[in-house]
Order: sequence, then structure tokens, then C-alpha cells
Amino acid sequence: MQATNPKLSMICTLCGMFVLGVTDNLIPLISENSSLWLFQAARSVATLPMLGILALLGLGTLRANRPLHVLARNFFTGTALLIYFGCLAFLPIGVVVAGLFTAPIFVLILSVLFRGQSVGFWRWAAVAVGFCGAVLVVWPQDGNITALAFVPIIAGVFYAVGAIGTRAWCEGESVLVMTLAYFAILGVYGLFGVAALSIWPMDAPIGVDGWLQRGLVPMTTTMVWVTIGQAVGSIIGVGLLTRGYQLGEASYVAINEYSLIVFAAIFGWIMWGQTLGALALVGIACIIASGSIIALRSK
Repeated sequence: MQATNPKLSMICTLCGMFVLGVTDNLIPLISENSSLWLFQAARSVATLPMLGILALLGLGTLRANRPLHVLARNFFTGTALLIYFGCLAFLPIGVVVAGLFTAPIFVLILSVLFRGQSVGFWRWAAVAVGFCGAVLVVWPQDGNITALAFVPIIAGVFYAVGAIGTRAWCEGESVLVMTLAYFAILGVYGLFGVAALSIWPMDAPIGVDGWLQRGLVPMTTTMVWVTIGQAVGSIIGVGLLTRGYQLGEASYVAINEYSLIVFAAIFGWIMWGQTLGALALVGIACIIASGSIIALRSK
């Protein structure tokens, strides 16, 4: 059994979240003129050869022990991230990441409802705190709430099912095959989206409002380097996070993952001038506190 190294685990996790916080902030560079569906298809095409090279270098295998289980898990995770990237064009990245990171709350609820898990007072209290935090994050500063604000939380629900599937369905699977399935699912989503919008084109609005409604559009130089940067960043970020889980206790690594909210919000402010209101900041703090309590009490 591999010995734990909490300090190195924390460093790996924080570095992975830092990389993802930077690369996810690249999406606004292409969302005004490009297409969510083309981006997902192109990123998967760019990622698959990289994973093949890593497998040839002996860093893992691309053969799944239980292919259907791996695909099922990554269907939910891929759907969560499709929603996540779709929202990045419309909402501040701090809000979108916070919505995705409501996942521990839903993991707990789904585990109680469908897996018969027993939960005590502190974790139910954490669910209540996290729910309040989620409401505060999506509540707009002008008080006029819209359905769009809740969409990142839907991503959190799908991500939660994927997290449960990782534990229940995919134990012992290679990190590379899990990553391959994840990008394959997103690539299929992208290809279906491009095909559907080519057959039934929509009158896409100009700017970011057309991010979801565009199909096949010309690949600009900016889109090429953003797509490649996203592919490389995703592999590095996920790889460092996985290494963090290998070196540290899962409950503490899960807490370190919340640094993505901080990194994403900081780079969103530096790169795009995105700011979060006081209510959203309080809500993010509640979500982090909720997830931390759930992780620690789940040890």
C-alpha cells in the first residue's frame, strides 16, 4: 500500500486546480464567435492522441475492465461539464464553479435516498448550509432571479451522480481510461450538436448569446490555441488531482478541490473584470464550509 504524503498531496491538488482555473477562463475568448458543440468536438479530437501517447509511455492503460460502467459514470460527469462550459459564456466563472461544487451536497442526499446511507446531524446541517449558499450564489445583485442562474446547480447534480459512480462502478480503473471516456462522451455530444445544427440550423444571435445555437463555424487561430490549451490543461489538471488523491486522504483532498472556486474567481477578475457581489461571496463560503463538513464527517 502506497504511503500517504499530505503535503505533496495538497501541492498536487492546488496546482491542478490552479491550472483548471486558468484554462477555464479561456472560454470567453471564443464564446462570442464560436460554438460550444464545435469546441467540445475539437477538444476531444485534440485530447485523444495525447492520451494515447501517455499510454504508450506506460503511464496507464486505455483498456477498461468494465466498459459499460466506465461509460455510464462518464456520461454523468461529461453531461455535468457540458452544462458547466455552456454556462461559462453567460455567467461569472465563480458562480458557475460554485454551482458545480454543490455536488457533495447531492452526493449525500442521493446516497441517503438510493444507497441507504445513514447520516447524522452535522452532515444534514451541512446540507442546509450548502443549500442556503447555493441560493445566495445564484441570487442576482438586482434581485431579479432567472432560471439561467440555477443551471450550474443542475451540473452539480450530474457531477454528484458521476462521483457516486466513480466509487461504486469504476474502482480499479485506470485514470487514462476514465479520462478517455470522459472526453469521448463530450466529443460525441459535440458531434451530435454540430450535426443537428447543420441539419436544422438556428438563427444564432451575435456574440455570446449564440454560443449554444451555433453549429459548424470556421476555426479561427484563437479557437485552435484555446482548444489545445484547454485539452492540455484538462489532462494536467485532472492528472494532478488524481495524483493528489493517490497521495492523500480523500476527505482532505476533496476540501482542497474547493480552491478551484478561488482560482477561477481570481482569474475571472484579472482576465475579464468579473466581480461577485457580497451575497455571492457569502454563498461561496457557505458551499465551501458545507462540502468541507461533509468530507470530514464522511471519514
